[in-house]
Amino acid sequence: MPRVTFTANLQRHLDCPSLEVGSGRLDQVLAAVFTERPVLRSYIVDDQGRLRRHVNVFINAAMIADRDGLSDAVGESDEVFVFQALSGG
Repeated sequence: MPRVTFTANLQRHLDCPSLEVGSGRLDQVLAAVFTERPVLRSYIVDDQGRLRRHVNVFINAAMIADRDGLSDAVGESDEVFVFQALSGG
């Protein structure tokens, strides 16, 4: 089963330990995560289901290609990393 891991920055504000969920498209993987941790949905995706601007997702070492439809494939042995981008000056 794929493992979904969240940055320490998100973990500082929300209860979001790493989770193992079923494989499939990224939108399906995230839907399974949101079923377990509903509060994460509004931090990760907007009301249209697209990734928020301040969020980056990697599958293994590659950034996802489809930020709008979240159609990237997630395999059984993949790791999904969800990062909240930080900015400032």
